[in-house]
Amino acid sequence: MKFGVALPYGSARTAADLAQLAETAGWDGCFLGDAIWCEDPMIALTAAAMATQRIRLGTMVIPAPLRRPWKLASESLALERLSEGRLTLGLGAGAVWMGWQGFSDVVTDTKARAEMLDETIDLLTLFYQRKPFDYDGQHYHVKLSLLDERYYPPRPVQRPRIPLWVVGIWPRMKSMRRVLKCDGIFVEKMNLEGQSEAVTPADVREIKDYVAANRTLTTPFDIVVNGATGDLTDAQIQDKLAPWPEAGATWWVEGLWEATEAAAKERIRRGPPKLA
Repeated sequence: MKFGVALPYGSARTAADLAQLAETAGWDGCFLGDAIWCEDPMIALTAAAMATQRIRLGTMVIPAPLRRPWKLASESLALERLSEGRLTLGLGAGAVWMGWQGFSDVVTDTKARAEMLDETIDLLTLFYQRKPFDYDGQHYHVKLSLLDERYYPPRPVQRPRIPLWVVGIWPRMKSMRRVLKCDGIFVEKMNLEGQSEAVTPADVREIKDYVAANRTLTTPFDIVVNGATGDLTDAQIQDKLAPWPEAGATWWVEGLWEATEAAAKERIRRGPPKLA
């Protein structure tokens, strides 16, 4: 299991400094969240890419309905190539409570946002192939066949595409079918009453089995769980984290979204959790 850190919301300069510190401290990845009104994570990750050489960089997550798929494709291609193939693009339908009420033109309907996320995944996959195509969705319409291919951006360093991780709500099958089109899942859980619940290693084991039985893509697949270990002793960390890789989790992301810059630096400097 690899270990990443979700950086606090803040400036691009801070993100670059924290990513550089995380790389030095031995973390495997740095992830940035996105909101409807914040410093742009794609630009912040670009700054991080220029300050690092090894660490993986990712979004956690881009709300797909807030960005046109072709704009997201061009931004991610630029960042992925600049970082020499270190980008993972995390996507979701968006958390409308994160300030969306201040922008009356954005789509807030749950069904429509899910459709836009599905179409974004389809279109990104096609854009990364650098081939002409036409696409006629409910929300997006593309006739790339009308453009001269010399104007297309180059293909990504990673093949066949920049890895796409998506929020997947277990055991909602519509959400899980979307996961099968991607290269990883940010695991969330919801009960029959529509209430969020804590994800367990048993859930991850069932998700791993579901993906193995139903996914047709042959690319590697990641199962991403997140939480916090900063206040735990070494023994408590072992007890908390050891069941996850055994169940099939491939990434643990340490959540520092709300941390101060000083607190984030202190936690990052201590390095990732160590499993026996």
